[in-house]
Amino acid sequence: MSSISISIEAERKVPFQENKLIFIWGFTTLLVVMNTTMFNVALPVVLKDFSLNSSTASWLVSGYSIMFAISTLTFSRLSDFIPISRLLLFGISILGIASIIGFFANHFFILLGARILQAAGAGAVMGLSMIMTGRYIPLSRRGKAMAIIASAASLAFGLGPVLGGVITEYLGWNYLFAITGFSVLSIPFFQRVLPKEVNKKGHFDLFGAILTGLSVIGLLLFLSTFSYVILFGTVVLLAIWWRYLKRTEEPFIPPILLRNKQYTKLLFISCSAFFINFSNLFLMPIILTNVFGKGPAEVGMIIFPGAILAVIAGQFIGRIIDRFGNAPVIIFGQLFLLSATILFALLSTLNPYFVLLTYMFASVGFTAISTSISNEITRILPMTQIGSGIGIVQLMQFFGAGIGVTVSGLLLTYQEGFSSELMYHNIYFYYSLIIVVAVFMYGLYYRKEKIKQLS
Repeated sequence: MSSISISIEAERKVPFQENKLIFIWGFTTLLVVMNTTMFNVALPVVLKDFSLNSSTASWLVSGYSIMFAISTLTFSRLSDFIPISRLLLFGISILGIASIIGFFANHFFILLGARILQAAGAGAVMGLSMIMTGRYIPLSRRGKAMAIIASAASLAFGLGPVLGGVITEYLGWNYLFAITGFSVLSIPFFQRVLPKEVNKKGHFDLFGAILTGLSVIGLLLFLSTFSYVILFGTVVLLAIWWRYLKRTEEPFIPPILLRNKQYTKLLFISCSAFFINFSNLFLMPIILTNVFGKGPAEVGMIIFPGAILAVIAGQFIGRIIDRFGNAPVIIFGQLFLLSATILFALLSTLNPYFVLLTYMFASVGFTAISTSISNEITRILPMTQIGSGIGIVQLMQFFGAGIGVTVSGLLLTYQEGFSSELMYHNIYFYYSLIIVVAVFMYGLYYRKEKIKQLS
């Protein structure tokens, strides 16, 4: 599949439009990511309104995450031959329509359907953001550009709970959809500042995309139900999927990337970071509501400072990446995330301000990892593989996010008879082990990169 070409006139305009484009994309990312975090705060209220248990309610987040993951990869693959501006128009329009449906939802399955449809459209913004920076922003400024977008996401992780808490408490969770609907206002700005691209002939592997989506959903359903029938069906799907990938000329997920061991190590590290971050965003509102009796607005205000700190840190993270490379930032992020997870295990049920302080470590660590891993992938992959490579990374990121929320909901359900202190201590102890594995994985990656540089 050949990459899309840019006209000479558009190439001349790119430097002039660069700052405007990054600003608009960051603002749209803010709205899209807030769409996830606002609902985390509303989950206890939704759970009560529809008489749901934790594992069922978690599908509002994990179902969104899985569709978001598949959507990001789909839009990334389509960007090889369809202009980014056209894909954004389509994706943001879907997001707007889904927001209208969600606003009037009065049944759990309608709400769930609206959330999943929102994710299908929102994936265009996140799926194409790294493609845009990798395609148009020079490597010398790419770290800063990625950090701005990542900082917008970090701000959303904190601002979302604040707005979500206030809106849920005083207006109702239906009004959360109205905030996301404002994303349609970005369409005319994108049409104006994005470089003009030319359509190219290409092939999209629809059957491969369907197989990928069904396999991912099957894995999550098994984790939710532990049904051996679902497990058997998922294993069969995965076998068909892998055989199909090796026999198809232009598959949805190129096997050459999956055979790249350095790339797959970065996939695991990124996936683990999203697993932990979305688990935190799912668990913190529940801890603050059930253990400390905080209302939605108070929950949002406790989470907010951590996100603001991540936004401030994000500006320095981008500069450090551009000057010193990705390695120190990845190591820094992993150490912060590990420290936060251990602190959550020990302190999360003692005082709500411990949650506030600990999330500061977690939020900064997550921003550092998500920014540096994306930048590192654009560095190690050839230009022809960046679109697919970034798309797969985002698929795995939100697959990790979906698994994190699903597993967190299951662990809460299965520990219902335990004390709150023991319950959350167990959960975060298990999660700290995941980060330890990710740290070890990066050690292997770093060692091999050093050997490459010396040879």
